[in-house]
Amino acid sequence: GADDYLTKPFSVEHLSARMAAVLRRSRAAGDQAPPPRVIRVGGLAIDPLRRRAELDGTELDLTRREFDLLTFLAGRPGVVVARKELLAEVWQQSYGDDQTIDVHLSWLRRKLGETAARPRYLHTLRGVGVKLQPPAGTPAVEPPA
Repeated sequence: GADDYLTKPFSVEHLSARMAAVLRRSRAAGDQAPPPRVIRVGGLAIDPLRRRAELDGTELDLTRREFDLLTFLAGRPGVVVARKELLAEVWQQSYGDDQTIDVHLSWLRRKLGETAARPRYLHTLRGVGVKLQPPAGTPAVEPPA
């Protein structure tokens, strides 16, 4: 049966995000690999299994959505993620307002001790999307095995 559908017109980014969501759901239905270990990006350490995130050894007090957003971006360090993909993957919606993402990114930036004007980890590329990457001069990335 049908798992999802798109109405025309749609963008390639939207199609890609929806396909990724369907693939993720289909993988969740089958046998999965062992749970991911801690994801490290610079001074960030994210434990998806325990739903804990630390910055330079200090635990971050994140909402569920902030944690999901940070984890999703940390799983793709240095990759620019389109807003539509964030809506599809983090919010589980194929539609929405960019302002929703902007507000959550702003709250997350504040908790990471940065601003949009002076980013350390979260970098917005206007009209394209957002990426998470370690600050210059910090250890690179250690994705889960």
